[in-house]
Amino acid sequence: MSILGNILGKIFNRDKPAPSAPPQPAPTATPVQPPITTAAAVAPQPAEPVDVAGILDFKNSVRDETLNWRTSIVDLMKLLGMESSLAERKELADELGYTGDTSDSATMNIWLHKQVIQKIVDNGGQLPRDMTS
Repeated sequence: MSILGNILGKIFNRDKPAPSAPPQPAPTATPVQPPITTAAAVAPQPAEPVDVAGILDFKNSVRDETLNWRTSIVDLMKLLGMESSLAERKELADELGYTGDTSDSATMNIWLHKQVIQKIVDNGGQLPRDMTS
């Protein structure tokens, strides 16, 4: 799994296996269904928004060391129980298409944090406005 996928999985609980449904008996006859004609009936339903700030603030509140996940990619990764080494961050930068100098870790870290926050929002995460502007 990608580093970004791992981050999103830990925030949105996608790293847990989905519960399996009990097996259903095979139908004996195939019922004929009328075609669906309204756009509302075929439109996919949006996922429920997730209060990411609430989730991460709670995780932070039960730690001995308080982490500044709102501004630091290193702290965000640590809060999620991930490796936050420079090598991991460089790999994440490559994954997200960073074109800057990866030896300038401060600039790269700021860029990474903004990109990860945007990906969280793009995946249905709710964050305070001051974090997404």
